[in-house]
Amino acid sequence: MILIIDFGSQYNQLIARRVREKHVYCQIERPTIMVESIKAMKPEGIILSGGPSSIYEKNSPKIDPAIFDLGIPVLGICYGMQYMLAALGGTVERAKKREYGFAQLNIRSHKALFEGVDRTTRCWMSHGDSINQLPKGFRITASTENTKVAAADHWKKKLYGFQFHPEVVHTPMGKIMLRNFFFKVCGCKRSWTMKSFAKEATINIREIVGDKKVILGLSGGVDSSVTATLIHSSIGRKLTCIFVDNGLLRKNEAAKLKITLKQHLNINIRFIDAANKFLKALVKVTDPERKRKIIGRVFMQVFEAEAKKIKGAEFLAQGTLYPDVIESVSAFGGPTSVIKSHHNVGGLPNKMQLKLIEPLKYLFKDEVRQLGKELGLPEELIWRQPFPGPGLGIRILGEITRQRLSILRNVDELLLDEIKKAGYYKNLWQSFAVLLPIKSVGVMGDKRTYENIVAIRAVTSKDAMTADWAKLPHKFLGNVSNRIINELDGVNRVLYDISSKPPSTIEWE
Repeated sequence: MILIIDFGSQYNQLIARRVREKHVYCQIERPTIMVESIKAMKPEGIILSGGPSSIYEKNSPKIDPAIFDLGIPVLGICYGMQYMLAALGGTVERAKKREYGFAQLNIRSHKALFEGVDRTTRCWMSHGDSINQLPKGFRITASTENTKVAAADHWKKKLYGFQFHPEVVHTPMGKIMLRNFFFKVCGCKRSWTMKSFAKEATINIREIVGDKKVILGLSGGVDSSVTATLIHSSIGRKLTCIFVDNGLLRKNEAAKLKITLKQHLNINIRFIDAANKFLKALVKVTDPERKRKIIGRVFMQVFEAEAKKIKGAEFLAQGTLYPDVIESVSAFGGPTSVIKSHHNVGGLPNKMQLKLIEPLKYLFKDEVRQLGKELGLPEELIWRQPFPGPGLGIRILGEITRQRLSILRNVDELLLDEIKKAGYYKNLWQSFAVLLPIKSVGVMGDKRTYENIVAIRAVTSKDAMTADWAKLPHKFLGNVSNRIINELDGVNRVLYDISSKPPSTIEWE
C-alpha cells in the first residue's frame, strides 16, 4: 500500500491512478491524519502531494513531521517536497524566477528513483517557491536551468523530493521514477487486482453485516449494479434492492432495466413507479440545484417508505466511488464551493438511521468495470455510460414538463442508437443530449418554424475528474443532426458542445 497525503493538489487523482496502474493499492488521506493511524495502516511508502499553498503562509497545510522518523520511505512532490525539507531544517523562499510548464531536467545521480532515466529529460514544473538550503544529510539529485534543487534525497532515511510533477504525462519518464519508488525503494508487490479486492470485500461485508439485512437503491448503472452483485455474492438474500422509477429516465429505460436486472442479477429487487410524485414536485422549478434537492428529497421519501417494509434492515448500501468522495470533501476538511450536489454522498443514512456500506468508495470507474467483469456481469451493464441520479431532470434546462421529457427522450434514443451503431459507445465516457430553454426560427417545407434547440454532449475521460470533448467526425455529427431534425417533432436546431472539464462540467446542470 502507498499512502498519499493530500495537500490540495489538482493532481492527487492522477498520483493515485499512477499507483493503481502498477497494481499497488493506495489511499488518499488529509494531512490531519494522526501518526498512530499511519502506523496502523502499515503503508510501504508515503507520497506527499503538491498543493496551491506556500509553506511560509500562516494557514498552509502541515502533517506531523514525526512521519519522517517512522522508517517508511517518503516521496514529496512540489509543495510536499518543500514541506518535508523545511520541516527537517531546510529553508524555502519565493523563487527569483517562477517556473511553470516544461523544463529540462538534468540528472546528477542515477541511484534509486532515477535508475533507468535519461541523463537529461523533460519535466513539468508548477511552482513559485524554491528550496534555498537543504537539511543536513540531503543531497541534490537533479536540477533545471532555473531550479537548482529540482530533486533531492536523504539516501539513508529513504526520503525523496521532486520539485516537478512526475505523475503528469508532460514528464515523459515520470512513470519510471514512480515505479522505482514503488518497487525498488518501497518494496511493493503487484498484488492489487480486482480479484483480490473482491475476495477481501466479500469477507469484510460478511463480517460487518452478520445476520442483519441490507437495503440498496438500485439505478441500473454500473456502480449500483456492481455494488448489488458484490453484496449479493457476500450475503445472498439478506440484500434487498429498491429500484425507483422517478419519471426522469430515458425512453423505455425502466422496462428495459427491469428485464436486464432480473435476467442477469439473481437478486431480490422491488420496482417502484413514483413518476407522478416526482413530476408534481418539479412543476415550474427551473433552478438546477433546486431540481437536484427536490429529486433527492422525493427519492428519499419514496425510498424510505419502501425500506420501512423491510423488517430487520440495519444497513444501507451505496455505490459511491472515490471521485464522488473527493469532489464532495475538500482536501483540508472544510466545505468546498458547491459545483453540483452528488446524489451518492450523504443524505439517506442520517434520515433513515441506517449504517452505511460503501464497498466501492475507494475505486475509480475503470476499476469498477474491471470488478464487474470479475463478478460475471454482462457487457451491457459493465459498459453502460454514467447516468446522473436526477436523470433527464438536469438535462432539461428550465422547466420539466411531460412534453419536454418526451422530446428529449426521443432525441436521446436516436443519438445513442447512432453512437452505438458507429462503434463509439465504449470509447466515450458519456454521450447525451440536452434540451435548452430557448427556441429558434427555422424553415421546414417552406414554412417558418419556431422550435426547440438541443445540444449534443460527448466526452472522453478516465474517471470524470477531468474530461475532454470528443472529436467525433463531422460527417457523423451531420448525420445525427439531420436525423433529429427530420425525424423528430419539436426540434429545429442541433448544437455540439466543444468545452472540456475544467472549466466546464460534464453535465450542463
